[in-house]
Amino acid sequence: MPLALEGKKAIVAEVSEAAKDALSVVVADSRGVAVSAMTDLRKQARENGVQIRVVRNTLARRALSGTPWEILDETFSGPTMLAFSYEHPGAAARLFKEFGKGQKEFEVKALAYEGELIPASDIDRLATLPTYDEAIAKLMSVMKEASAGKLVRTLAALRDQKQEEAA
Repeated sequence: MPLALEGKKAIVAEVSEAAKDALSVVVADSRGVAVSAMTDLRKQARENGVQIRVVRNTLARRALSGTPWEILDETFSGPTMLAFSYEHPGAAARLFKEFGKGQKEFEVKALAYEGELIPASDIDRLATLPTYDEAIAKLMSVMKEASAGKLVRTLAALRDQKQEEAA
């Protein structure tokens, strides 16, 4: 069913607004995926700070024109699903990677992050990025190990000094 011009303008405006604040964008083809599975994917997306939009290719090109996501234009063929990550750059990639494991028909076409087009085969570049909490936990464990190592070295130096004084 054709959209009226006003409807098309509204879609372009919505997608442009969504793209403006996104940290990363993932493009996928969901042809052949059951509606119930797509409903679950949308629910998980909302919980993870990801907005999913199914958009016609010409409208997606117009909406992303003049944005850093313009590099995705060549991936717009066939059914197009856009996922915009807002809270964490790897959220949409991680979500789509996990979803694709259970859905053979689901295909990630490409990703974009900081003006760089990333092929779907390199989805792990974004999907494996640690979240803020994971990064803080890793930093704290490294700092804890470093401080414990320093303490051990200090105690060993004190022991050596006391042994030298006693001798």
